Order: sequence, then structure tokens, then C-alpha cells
Amino acid sequence: MESYRTVGTCSRQIIYEVEDGILKSLKFINGCSGNTQGVSRLAVGMKIDDIIARLQGVQCRNGTSCPDQLAKALIEYKKNHE
Repeated sequence: MESYRTVGTCSRQIIYEVEDGILKSLKFINGCSGNTQGVSRLAVGMKIDDIIARLQGVQCRNGTSCPDQLAKALIEYKKNHE
């Protein structure tokens, strides 16, 4: 399991698992429950490169969003695991 501390969103942390470049599990700590559950259900099972391409730059407030923070978490994951 990996963990990413979010910045600028209602969610405070993202806990996730990647296996062979595929997002296997995802949980947002805090945040808007319906939105974060929806993002989780849509993203799990996808290639992390596809998630990054679709979600990077999505804005809600403070120049970021929970989807954007997920993209940032996965970018950091790739930097640390390649």
C-alpha cells in the first residue's frame, strides 16, 4: 500500500495500491464521500498512465481537486518505482 498526503483539497490523504501498472485499490481519507467513491470506482482497474492523462489538471478549488491529487500521487509513485 502506498500513501499520499494531499494538498489544497478536503481529502487529506490517498491510500492506494498499484500492481503491474494497474491501480488495484484506492481510498481517499476525508473529502466529499460521493465524489471520492465515484473516482475510486472509476479508477480502480485502470492503467495508472491513463488515470494520470485523464485526471491531471482537473480543478475544483485552490487550483487542484481530489482527481488532480490522485494524478499527482500516481506521478510521484512512478518516479519512485521506475
